[in-house]
Amino acid sequence: MEVTAQTVKELRERTGAGIMDCRKALTEAEGNLAKAEALLKEKGMRGPKDPSRETKQGFVESYKHPGGQLGSLVELNCETDFVSRTEDFRQLAYEIALHVAAANPLYPDREAIPEAVLEAQAASFTEQLRLAGTTESDLQAKLDARMAQWVQEVALLDQPYVRDPKSTIRQLILGLSAKTGENVRVGRFARFKVGE
Repeated sequence: MEVTAQTVKELRERTGAGIMDCRKALTEAEGNLAKAEALLKEKGMRGPKDPSRETKQGFVESYKHPGGQLGSLVELNCETDFVSRTEDFRQLAYEIALHVAAANPLYPDREAIPEAVLEAQAASFTEQLRLAGTTESDLQAKLDARMAQWVQEVALLDQPYVRDPKSTIRQLILGLSAKTGENVRVGRFARFKVGE
């Protein structure tokens, strides 16, 4: 099976591994994405070398929408000062700040959403589905789909990037992480709108 640029790109987005490593793994796995991903994991070629390394360096970027009514601040962290000074790192911090202003995420990722909030949202969706006449046999599948969509709306890393909805913020960060070989993480973010 031929390895296409699109499959290489998809594997790279999934794993954060380098382009050549992805191409080699796909060739070895005869184009099968799942097998190629497993091969990369076995070889330890999944993003940064050690995901537990601390990210105490970084950069704070701001974005202000024209007119000055809307803006955001984002702290993007990495492992070394060297990486935090690169143009790619600063550009990603800016893009995430722009995204935060536009998409208004409430939480960094799914793990940061309090359990009580998840339970309340699930209860609300369950009630809506039952009122809409959903059968009990279909309820769990539809609830799972609604919850996944809701998480995508409120969790920064799961949101589709506003300039390219085919990519998520997590995939943008993984791409830079693969390029630098360092962990890259969003530390904190805040969105400001006049009157809110």
